[in-house]
Amino acid sequence: MSNSTQNEWPLWEIFVRSKAGLDHKHCGSLHAPDAKMALQMARDVYTRRQEGTSVWAVRSDQIVASDPSDKDMYFDPMEDKVYRHPTFYQLPKAVDHM
Repeated sequence: MSNSTQNEWPLWEIFVRSKAGLDHKHCGSLHAPDAKMALQMARDVYTRRQEGTSVWAVRSDQIVASDPSDKDMYFDPMEDKVYRHPTFYQLPKAVDHM
């Protein structure tokens, strides 16, 4: 590992939930020495106009992602998985509108 890599702060991915939103959206990345500082820096950089209600900071090296070569395994059509379709039971009359 080079000396500059050893001295570099970890990379954090920043997610902000807007006042009108229910979910957090990725808005960017930043380098910070720890989680507390990452949140403070994210607040300063990504919510300057008070547009957020919640901020998440996640270390980039802690994010786990699926491999694109496994796409079929994760995202194949679900027709063969009948247990995922609510077609094998009758709805009560009270909820017949569904």
